[in-house]
Amino acid sequence: MADRLTQLQDAVNSLADQFCNAIGVLQQCGPPASFSNIQTSINKDQPANPTEEYAQLFAALIARTAKDIDVLIDSLPSEESTAALQAASLYKLEEENHEAATCLEDVVYRGDMLLEKIQSALADIAQSQLKTRSGTHSQSLPDS
Repeated sequence: MADRLTQLQDAVNSLADQFCNAIGVLQQCGPPASFSNIQTSINKDQPANPTEEYAQLFAALIARTAKDIDVLIDSLPSEESTAALQAASLYKLEEENHEAATCLEDVVYRGDMLLEKIQSALADIAQSQLKTRSGTHSQSLPDS
């Protein structure tokens, strides 16, 4: 995954693309301007363009991209974040990671012990069933 600065640059590039596309579509779909001395019949046969829909679509895209840019900027480290503060934060995260690893090892150990007990109990049950069945079969056979 890209780092935050690359994501920010991609978002700014996307915003620039959206602005260019919006201007291009609005120029293409916009009604022609009338000049006082020139009478033309350009675009009189064409149906009305959905300029309002395009305007709303591009406004929504531009607003969403601007919001994404704000979020990315807010997620960047502040100027107050020095190397010492970052190192302290990493050290704290390492300690938390070691504590979580120790807890996980304990839980896995207890799970293994429980699994062994369950397997032992299942083996005992299977043995008891085999003995019961073999005892039933030997009793049901008639003596010759």
